[in-house]
Amino acid sequence: QVHLVESGGGLVQAGGSLRLSCAASGRTFSSYAMGWFRQTPGKEREFVAAISWSGYTEYADSVKGRFTISRDNAKNTVFLQMNSLKPEDTAVYICNGDNRWPLRIGRPLGAYWGQGTQVTVSS
Repeated sequence: QVHLVESGGGLVQAGGSLRLSCAASGRTFSSYAMGWFRQTPGKEREFVAAISWSGYTEYADSVKGRFTISRDNAKNTVFLQMNSLKPEDTAVYICNGDNRWPLRIGRPLGAYWGQGTQVTVSS
């Protein structure tokens, strides 16, 4: 019922910036917590950032201070501003929506997941 579509990925040099977007279609977007995970081949899915329906945010230690998550409920969109990018940030970034908190758990069932957008950071 709810579809999430990511965009904004690409190739950037280390130290650069990138802004990801996740557009959601469906109902009651404002009541959902939204967030970002990332996946690298050979590694488990990793939590990146989340924002609650009230605007409370959480970040993984690896991105805290560099990434900022925000949402625009009027546009049904969540953003991830990524600054000071490192090669270690290279991954497929996946948008997540859930009406349960905390989002960092990454529940495989009862949540909505996008297809992901590739982010590659060169050395």
